Amino acid sequence: MPVNAFTATAVSMLNNGDSPEDVRDTLGLSESELADALQHAGIADALQHAELPGTSTDADTDTEDSAGTPETAAPAPDSTTDADRIEALLAWAENHPAATIRNRAARVRSDLTELTERRATDAAQHAAEQRVAKARAELEAAQAQLRQAKAGGRAATEDQATTTAVAAAPKPNGKRNKEQLAAIRTWARANGHQVADRGTPAKTVLDAYDAANSTTALAEASQ
Repeated sequence: MPVNAFTATAVSMLNNGDSPEDVRDTLGLSESELADALQHAGIADALQHAELPGTSTDADTDTEDSAGTPETAAPAPDSTTDADRIEALLAWAENHPAATIRNRAARVRSDLTELTERRATDAAQHAAEQRVAKARAELEAAQAQLRQAKAGGRAATEDQATTTAVAAAPKPNGKRNKEQLAAIRTWARANGHQVADRGTPAKTVLDAYDAANSTTALAEASQ
């Protein structure tokens, strides 16, 4: 049967002369754990003679006291947590007269400290990764909103350019209304053409305007 750390320590204490009662009280062992330690220590028969709290033989359970009342077992000691048992074990080992036991306790204490620090590091890394993932998701959402806003603005510009070009285009009979002619004159002055304040601009100006607006509309539509 494999020996755990508590059983191995109990065996070491028993072999160093500690009584079963001291071993049980120091390590907080149960009756079965103490029995295993005694068996591994080669002194299993000592369990029958050790006066341990809460321990009774088969004969004792069947006997009665002088008043005729069956004997009751003493209450079991309060259970301790694993951390308390480990700390008690380390405290015992660190004060053991044998140097090998003290050295082993020092190594165990160092390993526990390293594991505690590693757990804290892993927890911090996991928390940082979660924050990075959240920030990345928020950034991607903001970029998507920006692309949507740009696409909406471009569509509005294209619609406006198309509307302007259509508004300035000549009617089927070749004539343009006052609003169209005003738009052409404004464009002509902005592009270096000389036009009168009233009337229809020269055909060269009209052709240049139509060509420029049709080219602009096609370029914006292709983007």
